[in-house]
Amino acid sequence: MTLGIVAATLAAVFLGATLQRLSGTGVGLVVAPVLALLMGPALGVFMANATTMLSGTIIMLAVLKDVDWRRYLIFLPAGILGAIPAALLVRELSAAWLNIVIGLVVLIALALTFGTPRVPHIRTRWLAAAGGAAGAFLNTSAGVAAPGMVIYAKFARWPQRSFAATMQPTFATFGALSVGSKLAVGAMTIAQLPPWWLFPVIFAAVGLGIIAGGKLAKLVTAEAARRLAITLAGAGAAVALVRGILMLG
Repeated sequence: MTLGIVAATLAAVFLGATLQRLSGTGVGLVVAPVLALLMGPALGVFMANATTMLSGTIIMLAVLKDVDWRRYLIFLPAGILGAIPAALLVRELSAAWLNIVIGLVVLIALALTFGTPRVPHIRTRWLAAAGGAAGAFLNTSAGVAAPGMVIYAKFARWPQRSFAATMQPTFATFGALSVGSKLAVGAMTIAQLPPWWLFPVIFAAVGLGIIAGGKLAKLVTAEAARRLAITLAGAGAAVALVRGILMLG
């Protein structure tokens, strides 16, 4: 692993954690497409999943009072149902097709999430469970749980403050489910992981990004941070998609 790849990885992680602290989402959207390009799709998304575990846990500690634990407890079992088939999919697909899947999933999810007109008000446990399963599936396959959860939040008319807070333990849990399911089904092995020293360095970048996000909260609006995350995610996904198509040739 070259110094350039390490530097680009840390920059993406730092920026993603900063945006997640500001808007509630960001780590998966920004980090997954970038790491897929830097490390390969399978390992890149796996590392993004591990990063989300840490960022969600740390940020959760700052927003505990706003977490909707009832909804979280619906997302948890549903997430298991979404993560396992996605891990099997990752195990079976080639690198080229994984790049294409990551690119398409992120682009389509972004379009559905932020281009969907006003939807009916529906708030049921079944819809919450469907949102959780979809979020975990997207997280395990492409490293981005946020779009599926945002679509659910639109239907449920979920206030932003509670939504952003509840997403932190949700993202942390989905990250753990993604990592665990991939190791369990053989989609990723310990031997494929990068050098051990990269993990504490990434974790430090997450911590610094969260601190930076806290400092910037008075200067940058959540909406501005969300727009930047969307722009970066779209660019990274487009590159991943093109790369996958070229690999097929």
